[in-house]
Amino acid sequence: MTQTADTSTKQMLSERVHARLREAIMRGEYVPSQALKPQELAQQHEVSLAVVREALVRLVGEGIAVRLPNRGFAVPDFSDRRWQEIAEARRTIEPVVLRLAIERGDVDWEARVRAAHHRLVRTPVYVPEDGEYYSSAWSEAHRVFHRTLLEGCGNPVLLDTFDRLWTASELARRWSAHRAPGRDGAAEHRRLEEAALARDAGTAAEVLAKHLTLTAAGLTSRSHDNQREGF
Repeated sequence: MTQTADTSTKQMLSERVHARLREAIMRGEYVPSQALKPQELAQQHEVSLAVVREALVRLVGEGIAVRLPNRGFAVPDFSDRRWQEIAEARRTIEPVVLRLAIERGDVDWEARVRAAHHRLVRTPVYVPEDGEYYSSAWSEAHRVFHRTLLEGCGNPVLLDTFDRLWTASELARRWSAHRAPGRDGAAEHRRLEEAALARDAGTAAEVLAKHLTLTAAGLTSRSHDNQREGF
């Protein structure tokens, strides 16, 4: 086998391990702060240590694993401080990017926003197989809607920042966010779509900032419950 073929095979295996670990972490199969031991994972997935390490490094880059000095890898710790920092970053960045998107977005962007919102509305938030957690399909539709809103900015660096922050906050949501009594998320998303398509940047940014604040408050409240329950 040539070196090129070896490299290709390694990349393919790393992609597979990365995808499986990512889904396992997102689904709560690993608890906060749990060690991700490369040797055990290599045996479990029947791949080399190098393949596992490459997958873990990718997870660290996405914010859903951490690298500990002299101690390998682990699932991020569940702490109020971490999620408040993520929330602060999102509240600081995303309303600004949304303003740019509304300023720069063209008709195709408007059509994509409308389509993404329609998909979100039509996707069941909860399904029996996912229990009390948000459904995987809804979570993806939710991500696509928020990202599509910002894509009109035309700046891939800003969108990469959104992607990383979204993944980190989605991990918190999967761990802690179940049903939030009294909160009408569908109405919040509808107001976001309406303000964006009306090219009302001020209202859209305000609605988004409030939306993110409510999400952060819900996650923080739930994290206290988890800590009391020994989560």
